[in-house]
Amino acid sequence: MRKPLVVALCALALAAAGATPAVAATPTPTGADTATGTGTGADAGSTAVPGAVNGVVDGLVDDVVSTVADTASDTLAGLTAPRAGAVNLAGTVSLSNCSGSVVRMPGSAADDPALVLTNGHCLESGFPGAGEVLVDRASGRSFGLLNASGAKVATLRADRLVYATMTDTDAAVYRLGTTYAQIRSAYGIEALTLADTRPAAGTAVSVPSGYWKRIYTCAVDGFAYRLKEAGWTFKDSVRYTPACNTIGGTSGSPVVDDATGKVVAVNNTGNTDGGRCTMNNPCEVDENGAVTVRRGINYAQQTYPFTACFGPDSKLDLYASGCTLPKP
Repeated sequence: MRKPLVVALCALALAAAGATPAVAATPTPTGADTATGTGTGADAGSTAVPGAVNGVVDGLVDDVVSTVADTASDTLAGLTAPRAGAVNLAGTVSLSNCSGSVVRMPGSAADDPALVLTNGHCLESGFPGAGEVLVDRASGRSFGLLNASGAKVATLRADRLVYATMTDTDAAVYRLGTTYAQIRSAYGIEALTLADTRPAAGTAVSVPSGYWKRIYTCAVDGFAYRLKEAGWTFKDSVRYTPACNTIGGTSGSPVVDDATGKVVAVNNTGNTDGGRCTMNNPCEVDENGAVTVRRGINYAQQTYPFTACFGPDSKLDLYASGCTLPKP
C-alpha cells in the first residue's frame, strides 16, 4: 500500500546526514514459485514504508529501516518536482495520509454533490477486511483542494462515505457537502471525469499525487488477472511501466489518460522489495494460478466500473444495470 508514515521525517534526517540515494535497478519478474532476493538495488521511487492504520499493523517493522534510505531522495525530489505535460494537479486533493481527486461521472450534473475518489486502504477507520464493503457511512473527512500548480486553494469536507472496499478493487468514494458548480464557481476548478471504458495496454498515463504535489508519467504496461497482497485480492489491476515509481503517499491518486484527460484508474500499491504476495509486496496470479513477482513495479485499480453504479444526484445504486462493484 502506498501510504506515508515516517517517510518525510526520515528523508529529511537522512538528507541532513548526507545519505547517498540508492541506485535504481530495472525490475524483473521472477518465476512462478520464487521471489527476487533482498538486494540493495531496488527502485528507489517504488519504495513505501509499511506501518499501522487505526491499530492495523503491517507487521513489517524491520522493513522500515531497510526502505527509508531508498525512499528518502525520491521523496524529497517529489516535493518540488515539475508538472508533467498537459496533466496538472487541478482537482486533486491531499488527505491526511493519502492522495485523491474530485471526480464526476460522465453523466454528472453541475448541481450534483461532488465526489472524492481515493483508496479503500486510505480510510480514516483503517483497512477494510477482505470481503468487507462499506456503504453510506457518516463522514466529516476533510480534503485539501489543489489548483493546477499544486497550491492548496480550499478545504473541502465530506458528509458521507458513499462506498469503500478492498475486495476486487481498492477504492473509496466520499460525497462532499458542496456541488461541482460551487467548486468551479469559487475556485475555478473542474472535477476530473471517470472514463466509462477499460483502458488499453500502451496507454500513456499520468499519476498526479495531491499529497506530494508531484506527477508521475508512464504507460499502462498490461493487466494482472489477480493481484494478491497479504489477505486482499484485486481483479484486473493496471500494471505500470517502471517509470511510474510511485512512493508512500501516492495512494489514491487518479491515473489519468494523457490523451483524453479522463481518469482510468486509482493508484494503490507496488512490490517494494521482491516479497511474494505479502503486505507492500503484491504478486500477480494468472488464470492458471501461476504466480509472478515483479520487484519495483507498481499498480492501480480500474475505475470504469464505478460509472455504471452512480446515478443522478451522485447517488450510488449497486443494483443498477451494469454495476459490477462488490456488494455488502
